[in-house]
Amino acid sequence: MTYKETIEYLFQKLPMYQRSGKIAYKADIGNIVEASKILKNPHLNFKSIHVAGTNGKGSTSHMLSSILQEADYNVGLYTSPHLKDFRERIKINGKMISENSVINFLNEYKTTFEKINMSFFEMTVAMAFYYFDKERVDIAIIECGLGGRLDSTNIIDPELSIITNIGLDHTSLLGNTLEKIAAEKAGIIKKNTPVIIGREQEKVQSIFENKSVNENSQLIFAEQLSYASDLKGNYQKENINTAVTTINHLKGFNISEENIITGLNKVVENTQLLGRWQILSELPLTICDTAHNVDGITEVVKQISNIDYGKLHIVIGMVNDKNIDNVLSLLPKNAKYYFCKAKIPRALDEEELQILGERAGISGMTFPSVETAFKQARENAKDNDLIYVGGSTFVVAEII
Repeated sequence: MTYKETIEYLFQKLPMYQRSGKIAYKADIGNIVEASKILKNPHLNFKSIHVAGTNGKGSTSHMLSSILQEADYNVGLYTSPHLKDFRERIKINGKMISENSVINFLNEYKTTFEKINMSFFEMTVAMAFYYFDKERVDIAIIECGLGGRLDSTNIIDPELSIITNIGLDHTSLLGNTLEKIAAEKAGIIKKNTPVIIGREQEKVQSIFENKSVNENSQLIFAEQLSYASDLKGNYQKENINTAVTTINHLKGFNISEENIITGLNKVVENTQLLGRWQILSELPLTICDTAHNVDGITEVVKQISNIDYGKLHIVIGMVNDKNIDNVLSLLPKNAKYYFCKAKIPRALDEEELQILGERAGISGMTFPSVETAFKQARENAKDNDLIYVGGSTFVVAEII
């Protein structure tokens, strides 16, 4: 297969949660266990850090990678979803897996893995573990896809586990209360393995405490620290605290204070992270962010309130399995909205989104695509206005 054919196979032939939603979710880890046996258990051959949580997983993972890179370690990074290129999911020292590596992996294992009905996510996890082993990484930062307990990444035996925070997201799969979701995330806590908790939350603290006692795992709450990062957005302070606390408790690695400071300030350069309070242009000020749930949008609205601007233009699209009413109710009422639909099956129809928006007290025009909505916002905005693009990772992916 060519690279194009390989990617088409991955996207079109395998069940993919990011595109299709609940139908592609598998509530067990049997397939990845079987696939790993076929690959001779590559995940046992490298050290790792496991990252779960509702928000901040990606930013925290990229911060950790950047700091470890500054300390001259060979660092694997597995995250999801990607924005522009499938290969963003699997990186070593900020460099994406090569096209040939993707092709060769599928050519060798496609037929075997089809027999055990691998999903898209299971296939990419297997590919990442195989690649990190083959390239002999010193350590890999592994981000959970969804949940924790039954996530395909949860076969690793990490040096440390991280749970960034708990919010109401993916409730149809993980549960409709913070306690139920926390129990799923706590599934990554392993025997004798320290776990860093990024945010103290009274409602779920006992769940983590009980699980850590049962597993004889040290429970560590992120320290309140005073570091800065090139990742802008006030919400990144919590992720910075989580990442640095993790580094401070990571044993067997030589990481200096200078490595931490430089790594935090070169996250984008070192890892090529996109879509986190990313400034697309200055005139008019245009910002995008992948926040897509109540916790994330709450932080975005706070950040917007700190900016001086003439008028606010919001280009927004959402997927159909989110708590849409609650998210829309948080958005500024005085903004001009451009309701749109991303190019994925899960995307909510723009006219339906407009109706839900009006019910939440926000109004605007509808557009059949992200591109046309963004173009109209650019035409309408004056130099002193603010354009914000978000609501979904997939909306952001189409404009950066």
